[in-house]
Amino acid sequence: MRLFILPAILPVVVALSACSLTPALVKPALPLPTAYTASTHAATHVNAADPGWRSMFGDQRLQRLIELALINNRDLRVAALNVEAAEAQYGIQRAARLPAVDATASATRERTAANADANPPVLAATQKQVGVNVGLNAFEIDLFGRVRSLSDAAFARYLASDQGRRAAQIVLVGAVADAYFAERLAQEQRQLSERTLADWQQSLDLARRLRAAHQNSGVDVAQAEGQVASAQADLEARTRAVAQARNALRLLVGAEMPADLPEPLPLEQQPVMTRLPAGLPSDLLLRRPDILQAEQNLVAANADIGAARAAFFPRLSLTASLGFISPAMSSLFNGDQRVWSFAPQITLPLFQGGRLRAELRLAEVRKSGAVAEYERAIQTAFREVADGLAGSETFGRQIEAQSRVVASAEHRADLSSLRYRAGVDGRLELLDSQRQLYAARQTLLDLRRAEFGNAVALYRALGGGLRDTDVAPPNGVTRG
Repeated sequence: MRLFILPAILPVVVALSACSLTPALVKPALPLPTAYTASTHAATHVNAADPGWRSMFGDQRLQRLIELALINNRDLRVAALNVEAAEAQYGIQRAARLPAVDATASATRERTAANADANPPVLAATQKQVGVNVGLNAFEIDLFGRVRSLSDAAFARYLASDQGRRAAQIVLVGAVADAYFAERLAQEQRQLSERTLADWQQSLDLARRLRAAHQNSGVDVAQAEGQVASAQADLEARTRAVAQARNALRLLVGAEMPADLPEPLPLEQQPVMTRLPAGLPSDLLLRRPDILQAEQNLVAANADIGAARAAFFPRLSLTASLGFISPAMSSLFNGDQRVWSFAPQITLPLFQGGRLRAELRLAEVRKSGAVAEYERAIQTAFREVADGLAGSETFGRQIEAQSRVVASAEHRADLSSLRYRAGVDGRLELLDSQRQLYAARQTLLDLRRAEFGNAVALYRALGGGLRDTDVAPPNGVTRG
């Protein structure tokens, strides 16, 4: 057997691995309508993911926190490591499609014992042998595509893990923004509680002075004291909420807050895009990493069926080697010292106790599950976008109406205070007007926070959050 025979076998072996039993992948029909309902800006084909998160969130303090989170967040780091692991696994599986050629060199030295009783007697002797060998061991010739299907499945899972990392980044950007706005809300609610407590403390002082002048009863003082105590309790609750919101934000950022962070902007001045172009529902199939991840998982499950089918057919493996063996190094590469071996082996499954059929059934069930996961991801994405569009259509008008409620409550509280000081109205009317004003202001803060949360959810649902630098905001994209 000549030296060129072993390398010449390899292309033939690879060519034999052309057959595949993987079924054709037919994606299910899209389980969503062709357009969003009740949306005035759903027909545009502008990609809402084009504005990067720096354009989406104009607060420089928030931008800095997102930067830190993308660097330090542990969940995102785990997702990136999962991608690397999946890539390595694919490399291992892909290597199985090619022969593994090894080169070995060996040397032995052996002394045999003497045997005087033998006829003729055997004298003690020392033997030595050196050898060089190149060969491949138990390489499976992929006649029915089993190894190829496993490689395709590993590659699809690698792509799915990469999409999972992208989805994790989008979720992280949105989570940091949500946590930041929650912290801003808690801080402003605490400030409102402090101002309210100060106002109600002044009202208590007035009630006590009037009581000292015998111009009201002890009931008014008791009501004012209860009102102040309620404000003090609420202030403690708001203080706790601020601390908890900061802890949640610190956890997402993954590091301590730097001392040089820019000053935060109040909720009312936050430059956040609250109206985004949604495009068509089918655009989500190209934008959303979670949908692309589910699609690649479906591809992998389909390839697993091909591998399970191929397991029913014979497996052909090949072991071959070519080398030289000689008792002396000087004569190792002489032509008469050449040795070779060629050992093909075929294995046909005869009885497996139903294991192969069970494995095929398992692969088919997992594919059905992957189809359901793919459809669910699409439906979830459609609902998230539709909910976000509904919010962007109504939050602005609701906040405008609530602002009028606050203005009306402020006017009533001012009038009630004047009438109480003049002795026209009782303490109960003033107390009711002050409580109504406080509740109206709290509701307005909650609505502004909810509007920003809705904008974050819509941005994330449309596939935004991957870009850092970006193009100019498209027409129709407005800030709150």
